[in-house]
Amino acid sequence: MDIQQMVNAMTPDVYERLRQAVETGKWPDGTPLSEGQRDSSMQAVMLYQATVLKSDEHMTVGADGSIVHKSKQELKQQFQPSIARFKADDI
Repeated sequence: MDIQQMVNAMTPDVYERLRQAVETGKWPDGTPLSEGQRDSSMQAVMLYQATVLKSDEHMTVGADGSIVHKSKQELKQQFQPSIARFKADDI
């Protein structure tokens, strides 16, 4: 099985676990990732984002294989409804 077939067979739960492991440097049970595991997991996460999620979130890999960068203005617009709701909840 090549890596693309593996990524296509990956469930959303497996993707989230790999993403979290790459972010924290640890498996869910607390065991540290080796350098090789980190590199392989990061590659799988990036491929999943690009080919399965076709993500347009900031700092993810887009469908064209490039990293998605959003301007400060784009991020403000994206999070404006959440910020307004958060402020309303404080009242």
